[in-house]
Amino acid sequence: MARSIVDDAQYQRLLEFRTGMRTFLRWSEQQAETVGLTAAQHQLLLAVRGHPGPDAATVGDVAAALLLKHHSAVGLVDRAELAGLVRRRTDPDDARVVRLELTSLGHHRLTQLSALHLEELRRVAPRMRDLWSDL
Repeated sequence: MARSIVDDAQYQRLLEFRTGMRTFLRWSEQQAETVGLTAAQHQLLLAVRGHPGPDAATVGDVAAALLLKHHSAVGLVDRAELAGLVRRRTDPDDARVVRLELTSLGHHRLTQLSALHLEELRRVAPRMRDLWSDL
C-alpha cells in the first residue's frame, strides 16, 4: 500500500479551511435571508453589478459567473425580475443582445449585503490567509 504524502496536519488545515469557507457561505445565506433574498438572488445581484467591462452583463455572463447552465440562469433572472430586483434591456448596439441591470431595490439590497460581507471578510481574512499560506 502506497504511503500518503498528505500528513495529519495538512488534513487538519484542509478541514479548517473548508469549514471556514462553508461557515462564511452559510453566514452569507443567512444575511441574504434577513433582507428578503435567497442566496441565489444575492449571487445574481452581485454577478450583475460586479460584471467587468464596459457593457452590462447578459444572462450568459451571469450563468458563467454563477456556474449555472443557461436555462437555469434564465429562470433565476425571471424570478428576480418578478421580485423587482433586476430588469432586462435590449443592447442599444445589438438588438439581439439582452443586458441586465439592477433596479433601485436590487441595488439597495446588494449595497446592504456587500457592506456586511466586506466587514465579515475583514474579520475572517487573517485566519483564512494563515490557513491558505500553510496549504
